[in-house]
Amino acid sequence: MEYTIERAKLGDEAVLAYIQTESWKAGFKDILNAETLQRSTQIDKATMMYRRILEQNIGNGYLLKVDGEPHCIAWWDTTRGNDMPGYAELICIHSLQNRWRKGYGSKMMETVLWDISAAGYKKVMLWVFEDNARARHFYEKHGFTTSSKKKPNSEPTEICYEREISGDLR
Repeated sequence: MEYTIERAKLGDEAVLAYIQTESWKAGFKDILNAETLQRSTQIDKATMMYRRILEQNIGNGYLLKVDGEPHCIAWWDTTRGNDMPGYAELICIHSLQNRWRKGYGSKMMETVLWDISAAGYKKVMLWVFEDNARARHFYEKHGFTTSSKKKPNSEPTEICYEREISGDLR
């Protein structure tokens, strides 16, 4: 199987929304309550969100395709919090369940980390549900470690992971 990774562009919003919402349904079904999961996976709202951020050129998005079929997305930008200046933030990395654990998420992570480094950032952070053992293992495998930060007023609890970026990513 061959894969490609390309920058997300206007016109990709429906596929970006589909991958995100399907990934959430599969990955968070045991973490989020049914009402929150249903509210968070409304395809129309997700499509509108991606259209808006693509139209406004917010952040850096990617789409990974396997044999021409969309499979994985990722998005990063400057951190959205005021308490971690100089950090990039990995906002999301989602893939469809049918190819989990095949290495495509790792290929996407390599691309994103390289892009973050090329943009001049030396540190990157992300938020993950504390109970999301699968994602936490993935991030730890890619050099992320937990910090002491937790998102205030989040239920379920979201914890912060971070890592330094060296110049030898590729």
